Amino acid sequence: MKVDVLLGLQWGDEGKGKVVDVLTPRYDVVARFQGGPNAGHTLEFEGQKYILRSIPSGIFQGDKVNIIGNGVVLDPALFKAEAEALEASGHALKERLHISKKAHLILPTHRVLDAAYEAAKGDAKVGTTGKGIGPTYTDKVSRNGVRVGDILENFDQKYAAAKARHEQILKGMNYQYDLTALEKEWMEGIEYLKQFQLVDSEHEINNLLTSGKSVLCEGAQGTMLDIDFGSYPFVTSSNTVCAGACTGLGVAPNKIGDVYGIFKAYCTRVGSGPFPTELFDETGDQICTLGHEFGSVTGRRRRCGWIDLVALRYSIMINGVTKLIMMKSDVLDSFNTIKACVAYKINGEEIDYFPYDITEAVEPVYVELPGWETDMTKMQSEDEFPEEFNAYLDFLEEQLGVAIKIVSVGPDRDQTIERYMEE
Repeated sequence: MKVDVLLGLQWGDEGKGKVVDVLTPRYDVVARFQGGPNAGHTLEFEGQKYILRSIPSGIFQGDKVNIIGNGVVLDPALFKAEAEALEASGHALKERLHISKKAHLILPTHRVLDAAYEAAKGDAKVGTTGKGIGPTYTDKVSRNGVRVGDILENFDQKYAAAKARHEQILKGMNYQYDLTALEKEWMEGIEYLKQFQLVDSEHEINNLLTSGKSVLCEGAQGTMLDIDFGSYPFVTSSNTVCAGACTGLGVAPNKIGDVYGIFKAYCTRVGSGPFPTELFDETGDQICTLGHEFGSVTGRRRRCGWIDLVALRYSIMINGVTKLIMMKSDVLDSFNTIKACVAYKINGEEIDYFPYDITEAVEPVYVELPGWETDMTKMQSEDEFPEEFNAYLDFLEEQLGVAIKIVSVGPDRDQTIERYMEE
């Protein structure tokens, strides 16, 4: 068996949680391979809305195995709050959620360091969520991290050493903080974490594959936030691309099957960083309002713009995408004209590839297409799509070179339309 990978192709917030929830019935296992509680996956079904930060989005589907992989960074306090909320709503976790012993822990001092580093950058700040993700990955790479498996043996000693190292850094920065409340909640989270199945996830996943089980790997954030291939330095601290599934779960490259790439019918971005197609006018405000574009974790307003096909082609290439999924098509239902960026103009020269650096000097080159001006939220099949929307899909497939297999026409699980999925 091979694993299929599902990931975002833009700057995050593409709607990955909903798609994982829709696809999960076809898989035995859902495994999260990177990121931390800075990523929020929103799911809506049966009149309820759920926001998942660390727990895989397959948790709502019956007896599926859900795995938090070694590439994830975990905050025990936030995990406890998230898990207890799910359990209170009737979703059993302890029987079907497994956590890698090799996943790194976000310490209370990591969160303080995150805030201190951002404050020190002033106007050059990256715009992190303040959850301690960057400092945790920094400790991981510098071989100073504390892992989930460490809570089982000599934990107090390892925690104290890491805390002391962080406090020495904060002292040098003259940053004022109070750990009391954070540390109390965190330690309660550690005790709660011990109730779950802590596993060697790389062995578990490969044994599941050998026994014929199907696995869906779930990524967080988006390709354009990848630490290597994103719009550096305004990126996250992990590999959000398909290769991250290999390193974040212990899956060999030859075990990768389909790669589902998710994108919005337009484009959004949270926080700082370049965004070539960003709109600063009423159209941008309208997209934000219609799309409810506010971060599920931070509540921050998302920057909005037209779809960027230059960046999308780049993401498709980097990830080896085999199937595309378009989200929030309904947000554009009322527009009489839709724009799509097909190239960039830099210093008067037009290019159709994603360059080393995208700065304010990048001017998007647009193609205009007629809008469909039709409410698609009640549609059940592609046979109901208006002619103009089908033309938009055809245009995108021609530009991107990959078929759009799933179209979302609303936030609910049922507002998902599959196109010619049989092959």
